Amino acid sequence: MMDMKSFFKGSGFIQPIWVFVVALIIFFSFMSEYFLSVGNISNILVQTSTIGLIALGMTYVMINGNIDLSVGATLGLAASLAVGLQDYGITLAVIVALVAGLVLGAINGLIVWKTGVNAFIVTLGAMIGIRGLIFIYTQEQSFYATNFAYSDFGTSSIGPIPVLAIIFLICTLIMHLVLKKTGHGRNTFAVGGNTEAALDAGIRIGRHMMINFMIVGFFAALAGVLLSTQMGAATPNLGRDYELWTITAVVLGGTKLAGGYGSITGTLGGVLAIGILRNGMNLMQVPAFYVLVILGGILISVLIIDQKLNVHSNKGVRI
Repeated sequence: MMDMKSFFKGSGFIQPIWVFVVALIIFFSFMSEYFLSVGNISNILVQTSTIGLIALGMTYVMINGNIDLSVGATLGLAASLAVGLQDYGITLAVIVALVAGLVLGAINGLIVWKTGVNAFIVTLGAMIGIRGLIFIYTQEQSFYATNFAYSDFGTSSIGPIPVLAIIFLICTLIMHLVLKKTGHGRNTFAVGGNTEAALDAGIRIGRHMMINFMIVGFFAALAGVLLSTQMGAATPNLGRDYELWTITAVVLGGTKLAGGYGSITGTLGGVLAIGILRNGMNLMQVPAFYVLVILGGILISVLIIDQKLNVHSNKGVRI
């Protein structure tokens, strides 16, 4: 008979995080008459799209057994470039912003690959350095979009669904298919599960990890561009703490910090759980800092439970 752990592992959307999401929806639908309104659901989707995009790339990096703490700073730099370079045309400004994310991700991946230094340390340094670049570029000033077409994009919708949410959901589907149906996805699990075995199988580990760092860099930049369209502006501090929210969402979704296991559907559930919890407690007029306390407690509980359930399988895994 299939045990509960195997059931959750192989059932796609039937994962523990989705049980939690459904429980939150039921709870807040009783606590607030506005929670299930079309407008509020749209707000949740828009609010979660930014963190959600970064979480897609972070899932790949964390399945590899790495982590990227520079995503919030990358988001901030991309937003500043996309808004600050609009005198040269919106298209060029957005392309430069996205390329910047790819380049920064490549640099992170290359350093981790060539030096063997832990990704936590490398990306922590990158986070500080990139934030410094933002202040140098912006001269500690906020940039404001002068083209209304740019800022209107962030608030546009197709029918009842916001465009930002549509972009996030399309990217989610693509990244899910890549992870499940392609050689790169299989290699991502292989490298995170057992580096030595992956190397013996002929996987070019360093190059593979570098590609995943580029993926998360791109999504951080894309999130920055889209967030700046929503705000119609970019500030030097934009994106602060986003790396923490992103990592929390990915871990809540079931991706292991040690690598080797995770899913995009789980990450989607983690992102929605955070968005629903923040939105629902806001409707209940609960102070924001209580949300942080609750999320911190939930995250620690998830990690403890995960450790207990996988104490045997984690033996011998390189961290």
